[in-house]
Amino acid sequence: MDAKTLAANLPNIDPALFAVPSAERLQTPASVHAPRILLLYGSVRERSYSRLASEEAARLLQAMGADTRTVDPRSLPLRDDAPETHPKVQELRELAQWAEGMVWCSPERHGAMTAIMKAQIDWIPLAQGAVRPTQGKTLAVMQVCGGSQSFNAVNQLRVLGRWMRMLTIPNQSSIAKAFLEFDEAGRMKPSSYYDRLVDVMEELVKFTLLTRDVSPYLVERYSERRESAEALSKRVNQRSL
Repeated sequence: MDAKTLAANLPNIDPALFAVPSAERLQTPASVHAPRILLLYGSVRERSYSRLASEEAARLLQAMGADTRTVDPRSLPLRDDAPETHPKVQELRELAQWAEGMVWCSPERHGAMTAIMKAQIDWIPLAQGAVRPTQGKTLAVMQVCGGSQSFNAVNQLRVLGRWMRMLTIPNQSSIAKAFLEFDEAGRMKPSSYYDRLVDVMEELVKFTLLTRDVSPYLVERYSERRESAEALSKRVNQRSL
């Protein structure tokens, strides 16, 4: 559609900033390095089932060719209870920038994710300088349950993933009665829950490979282009500095 027709049909649109999605823009050369996946879990108990599930997920990811890092949430302060220069905060933020995808795994406590899980996500900024650490990156959500299977925590994690502008994959994992699903060595036993965990990690790697090279284009927005253009215009046309 030419600019004149566009202006006639969509008078509220700035034709200079309007972009038609392009298949060619999605055909970029694939990166050759291993997919970089960061795992966060939401408990500091000595036998933490969210940690054990994350470790099992990491083993699967590594077997699928991914490079993984896991954040140990111990000693991470509450948001605003310490400066951003705190070593654990810096570690988390550097890994968030390093990652191309993430796995978030929380226990369900009082029908919600844990405060430990939320604190980690709260420390990841929506913007860091000119970089959005999570925007366009893939995300898999998981939870462990003390009783029957529930989806409260994963549903909340999905909301947070959307807020952080991440590409949350369709599949997810919820492990019921997690205390029965791991052996004494901390390894997950064979079960339908384990099979689902394999499915989720496989899907995460596929989505990461598919989107990581084009994620800036996938999350580019008309409103932000317009906002940037207005800011530039004001700066260029100001009368004095």
